[in-house]
Amino acid sequence: MKNLKKIFGGGLRQYSMVIALVVLTLVFNIASGGKMITSANFQNLISGNAYVLVLAIGMLMVIVIGQIDLSVGSVAGFSGMVMALAARNLGLPWWLAVLLSLAIGAVVGAWQGFWLSKLGIPGFITTLGGMMILRGGVIWISRSISVPAPPQLKMFGAGYLPDWGPAWTGMNNSTLLLGVIGIAAFAVSQLRRRKRTAQLTGHTEELWPVVVRIVLVGSVIGGLTWIFGTGRPGTSFPVPGLILVILVIIYHTITQRTTFGRHIYAVGGNKSAAALSGVNVQRTYFLTMLNMSVLAALAGIMFVGRATAAGPSDGTGWEMDAIASVFIGGAAVSGGVGTVLNTMIGGLVMAVLNSGLMLMGVGADRTQVIKGFVLLVAVAFDVFNKQQGRPSILGRLFPPRESGHREEAPEEAAPREQTLGR
Repeated sequence: MKNLKKIFGGGLRQYSMVIALVVLTLVFNIASGGKMITSANFQNLISGNAYVLVLAIGMLMVIVIGQIDLSVGSVAGFSGMVMALAARNLGLPWWLAVLLSLAIGAVVGAWQGFWLSKLGIPGFITTLGGMMILRGGVIWISRSISVPAPPQLKMFGAGYLPDWGPAWTGMNNSTLLLGVIGIAAFAVSQLRRRKRTAQLTGHTEELWPVVVRIVLVGSVIGGLTWIFGTGRPGTSFPVPGLILVILVIIYHTITQRTTFGRHIYAVGGNKSAAALSGVNVQRTYFLTMLNMSVLAALAGIMFVGRATAAGPSDGTGWEMDAIASVFIGGAAVSGGVGTVLNTMIGGLVMAVLNSGLMLMGVGADRTQVIKGFVLLVAVAFDVFNKQQGRPSILGRLFPPRESGHREEAPEEAAPREQTLGR
């Protein structure tokens, strides 16, 4: 256990979630007779869930500030329908229709952010109203009929990275390059973290745990690179997955390395204390809601591109999957806690559950029941571990060893009694 803590450090929870995800995938692969871990299934898993994971990124930030957004599915459906109608009826170029869709998302986000930040209406009520308005709006403007989308959008919803270069690699070279970049980026980040920790604390972490971390994570990335890159000719890592990776990098940087990111966590942790510290709470609320709706519009564009048409029921129930991904990823119900990377892991757990249960022939009704139980268990686990005075699950499994029984000398006991008295 001591060596495990050295290897995973403060990210033990994050890495344990990754391990749980890998184990879940292996279990479904065995139960489905090897149908889970295949190139085609993994490619469909990413393409078919990328839009939900995009929503989950924005939803994380909303939940961290202590709010909730119930309108994201309706925003995605409405903005996607506007894009399709603008391209078909107004003859707009596909790229201009995409920009119009994103602008619709920004307007809706600004509207809901205004009600929350300026008028003090809770996000739950504000976005519930937005969900009802936009759900009716998409049916109204579409007249309950699906509208074909510009064919160029298929690349963003169901496209693959192109192939190039020599064939002796045995896989798609774009996917191979992406995997190499991922392994190199992780290795560099770990070495920089070790150096930065040494500069801040004066204590240099042992090199071998860092090397083991790099090898373990590099092996996972390498295995995924092989799976995605060796599929049938013409396939590779999906373009929606690449869009998602770019967004994860951007928003991980925003939430962890910028002033705005620190303000989000400060407002979620204690709004009053944040305001006294000089944080503009209203501005943080407004920008977070604005960002959420823009990401919802992007998710709608990606879905319409994959479906090749915008439908009046697009976006129904998407908010539930996004919220579940955030909480399974370890975000606190009360706000102030959660990361983009953990949210992605939570979203992938939901995606693997959907895919694995479908491969095993489990119906949609029972799948929903199982996903509901998983969500409850994840939140209960988080609440249990946060209750003051209770040891964590790992603490129960691996209790600390006693160094031996010895009586305290009076001069050692006295200061402690004084401290407790204070």
